[in-house]
Amino acid sequence: MNTASRKIALDQAVLNFIIKDCQPLSIVESEGFRELVQVLEPSYVLPTRKTIKELLAKKHAEELERVKMEVQQAVAVSITADLWTSLNMEAYLALTCHYINENMQLCTSVLGVKHFPQSHTADNLAQFKKGMMDDWAITNKVRCLVTDAAPNMIAATRTLQIRHSVCIAHKLNLLVKKSCDQIPELSSIREKSRQIVSFFRSSTTAKEKLAQVQQQMGRPVLKLINEVPTRWNSTYQMLSRLHDEKEAVWVSLASLPTDLTPLTVDECDIVREALLVLAPFHQATVELSEERRVSGSKVIPMMKMLYCALERNSLHLHTQAATHLHDQLRRRVTDTASNLESLSVLTLSTLLDPRFKTLGFRSSSKCSEAVNRLKVECAAVIARTTSEPQPGPSSEQSPVQENLWHRLDEEVGRQTNNATADSIIEVQRYLAERNIPRSEDPLTYWGNRRTSYPNLFHLVLQFLCTPASSVPCERVFSKAGEIVSKKRNRLNAKTLNKLIFLNKNL
Repeated sequence: MNTASRKIALDQAVLNFIIKDCQPLSIVESEGFRELVQVLEPSYVLPTRKTIKELLAKKHAEELERVKMEVQQAVAVSITADLWTSLNMEAYLALTCHYINENMQLCTSVLGVKHFPQSHTADNLAQFKKGMMDDWAITNKVRCLVTDAAPNMIAATRTLQIRHSVCIAHKLNLLVKKSCDQIPELSSIREKSRQIVSFFRSSTTAKEKLAQVQQQMGRPVLKLINEVPTRWNSTYQMLSRLHDEKEAVWVSLASLPTDLTPLTVDECDIVREALLVLAPFHQATVELSEERRVSGSKVIPMMKMLYCALERNSLHLHTQAATHLHDQLRRRVTDTASNLESLSVLTLSTLLDPRFKTLGFRSSSKCSEAVNRLKVECAAVIARTTSEPQPGPSSEQSPVQENLWHRLDEEVGRQTNNATADSIIEVQRYLAERNIPRSEDPLTYWGNRRTSYPNLFHLVLQFLCTPASSVPCERVFSKAGEIVSKKRNRLNAKTLNKLIFLNKNL
């Protein structure tokens, strides 16, 4: 590699370091970094901050072109949207795009993180989202928009006339939080637990005492976890850790100068049974948030499994508080599952996932409705395909030859154009096949059967790209929070968008 090529490669490596590790552009001017580079490569001259900014703009333009080309080749896309407020109180709107590429891989691309200074009305949100979709030329390809349950987000989607799905992580969060808040005994225990945790986290003496007791008891040294009001799973984590470390907490509080008392035996029994009831919901929340594969199709089956887990665990409940919590959750899960099993975007994706098909539904009537809907969608695909202009007869054919085969050609045409009958056969053949194991990738299955079920395959590309939650957007803002730190709170919106776009798409 000659000197010029070496210089270009090193410049790109520095730029990638800044992008991937969320470093400030000014790091190329920092004394410590310059000394490090000098030791590693004495002949290399670091680019200036201005040059890095120019390289960033160029790389952003190149990557933008690549991602646009890939997104525009997709048959259909789903998008997630979310709002975020930076440290300096500036609002941003992010859109992520989800699609299945030609290699049957589920892809996610960040479309942008744009400064959103307008008031957060449904009309403003709808206009802003439409502008971003138009910029990416995907307006007619969007099959579903996934957001949280904020009324303005839902109303904006209605204005855009796009199918909408509420983030299941947010739905579960509200479902469990409302159920927990309805149990006075549990609320009292949570308040008491928060006070205990806050004491051990705010007092150096208490923290060291707890660690000492844990070591003496031969237990790993673990800090207590506090509850975050907006995240129900933090309630689960707080109670779970406090329950696991109850002996160490009892001993520590007894030897510390505080009026706080540990949880009583009866309170510990309530916590133990409440954790048993809440454990499946915690597992569901973690699983959906970490999912990197097809996930929208998992929502309905997961609600069914949550109901089954509630029924199973009810046999082990003896405290009144845990029983009431169970009853609250079962009622809300039943109502939520019924609503979800009526949403076409979720029911069709469940049926088209060979891991679940009809087994994913709790309601047999809702399942039958979904199967009929799938047949209608499949018939529509067949109708569109057969309505495309077909090559006419060869001009070299004589009138005698045309008349000779005319009747047979008409009969064949009537057979091939019976879209309803063909769709019923194709759907029934697919549903009759044995389900694949849950650990297998449904897109691999469909990649191998695109010719066996060609019309359903077309629907797969439209419906299996829908994510279960808007977590992809939340991850974008988590990264934005790293980039816009206290030291970099004056970063302008355009540079922030470029940095996040490259960080998430490279």
